[in-house]
Amino acid sequence: MHVRVNGISLAYQDRGTGLPLIFLHAFPLNRTMWAPQEEALSSRFRVITVDLRGHGESDAPLWHYTLDQAADDVRALMDHLSIGQAVLVGLSMGGYILFSFYRRYPDRVKGLILADTKAQADTPDGRDARFQMAQIAYRQGPAAIADIMLSKLLSPETITAKPDLVRTVRSMIEGNQISGIAGDLMAMAERPDSTPVLETMACPTQIIVGERDQATPPSEAKFMADRIPRARLTVIPDAAHLANVEQPDTFTQIVHVFASDLEREKTA
Repeated sequence: MHVRVNGISLAYQDRGTGLPLIFLHAFPLNRTMWAPQEEALSSRFRVITVDLRGHGESDAPLWHYTLDQAADDVRALMDHLSIGQAVLVGLSMGGYILFSFYRRYPDRVKGLILADTKAQADTPDGRDARFQMAQIAYRQGPAAIADIMLSKLLSPETITAKPDLVRTVRSMIEGNQISGIAGDLMAMAERPDSTPVLETMACPTQIIVGERDQATPPSEAKFMADRIPRARLTVIPDAAHLANVEQPDTFTQIVHVFASDLEREKTA
């Protein structure tokens, strides 16, 4: 399905009924990274997955991207779907967008699941690395980005033992346009420090991190959990940055328990 929001066509999937769960994917993937969660959870909840602008089947305009812009796209999608409040799930870049969303639209948030992400802004070296990656994307295309990103997203064991999964992740990356890849790198490099927001986050929050995540390690997850008032922290063993892909059953169960608890709060 597609909807016109903020001047672009945004692709999304909407399955099931009940408490809405909106999933925001990592860079540089698309909404299909949530396929295991969508399949397992849509029998109990209303599951919405979205291709963020620049990714998958959504438009990838050649222009300036920001995380606030992505948050506005999500809010517009919620309006289109007549969703007042939702549980929002974001992994990595999706988590960065959730910080922006919460700053702008806290009343639209029933609960947050921050997975394999962090609150701090990029360091100068981090921003420079994103600039260099954008140049690689421009010169060499998405396949070169896949070569760089696979070892950052998946554990060495997964890369060795699960070639089909590796091919699936590579296909998601290579399916993106250069304009979207470069645009999101710019948006992430320019994102503000969200640390001051943590202590203001009044909604229930679940933090998830892969035990072997090198990009946003468990220490970053603990940093957030220690500062968000109603936060839970769960570390998933044998998972790296894409915890929901490497350990889908465990990840799904955490989301299920968190969302079920919110439903019980509503009916209590």
